[in-house]
Amino acid sequence: MDRLDAMSVLLAVVKTGSFSAASRTLGVPVASVSRKVSELEEHLRTGILIRSSRRMTLTDAGRSYVEACKRILESVEEAERAAAGEYSEPKGFLTVTAPVSFGRIHLLPVALEFLAAYPDIDLRLVLSDRHMDLLEDNVALAIRIGNLADSSLIATRIGLTRIVVCASPGYLASRGKPEKPEDLREHDCITFDNLTSPEAWRFVDADGDTLVPVRSRLTVNTAEAAIEAAVAGFGVLQDCRPATERRARGRAGSVRADPMGGEPDLSRPGTAAAEAARLPELREPAAQGETVVAPSLCLSGYSLRTLGASSLSPCMS
Repeated sequence: MDRLDAMSVLLAVVKTGSFSAASRTLGVPVASVSRKVSELEEHLRTGILIRSSRRMTLTDAGRSYVEACKRILESVEEAERAAAGEYSEPKGFLTVTAPVSFGRIHLLPVALEFLAAYPDIDLRLVLSDRHMDLLEDNVALAIRIGNLADSSLIATRIGLTRIVVCASPGYLASRGKPEKPEDLREHDCITFDNLTSPEAWRFVDADGDTLVPVRSRLTVNTAEAAIEAAVAGFGVLQDCRPATERRARGRAGSVRADPMGGEPDLSRPGTAAAEAARLPELREPAAQGETVVAPSLCLSGYSLRTLGASSLSPCMS
């Protein structure tokens, strides 16, 4: 016996006042209606309805049971609507992960606005330069910088970023400024190993990709640590432009970021299925067509750019 179905039939009988009226309302034979009510009574081992030729009334146990049936069926209907997303106001718990610097600079302000707009949502924001396992760590959304490995995950591009090569003015004054990627062989390099290899850095030009061997005197696993080491004058750094610019601002000297690499997607689908399932690109309203990261990230070419007070200078022009 399907008890939820039998409860629905019982409520229809009580509401309409007879088996025949309930059968017409439900579109089922009268015999089926009578059988389901009898099965409920047999299951409960008590009578629910007092039947007579003129009228049908509920027993004391029947009245209590009918009220309980109403509450149960309303709860089930509410749960089904919630699972189907029919409520207009989103609610629940979300876990979102992003790289440390990018998340602190770009994602945190957006997250605070989101939470203010949706008071019934609680957010766990995991800022980590380690790639988390989305299924194992129960992560609903991850922001990645770079080309994604092939997988069954669905991804959409939300913007572009540039890779820059830079160093502190003090380091360049003592060691000289590399004019081309090959000059890096003679320099102390700082590598953020989530972004590039400590053995060779990749550069992109009109002729394609070039891998340049480097000596990574320091290899770290967070962008913040790599930038701090570069600001301290330890060596040459290759990093994403927004993190480098923001982290270095406010220091002595001037920063000018010189993009020497390509423009890796913040996210790129790894499968054809993911490509077909792309969401519309997110845009920053004030940028008039620029991507959500920042308008300055979509410039083409390798032009030198002055970005204000800081302590990292371009290595190449």
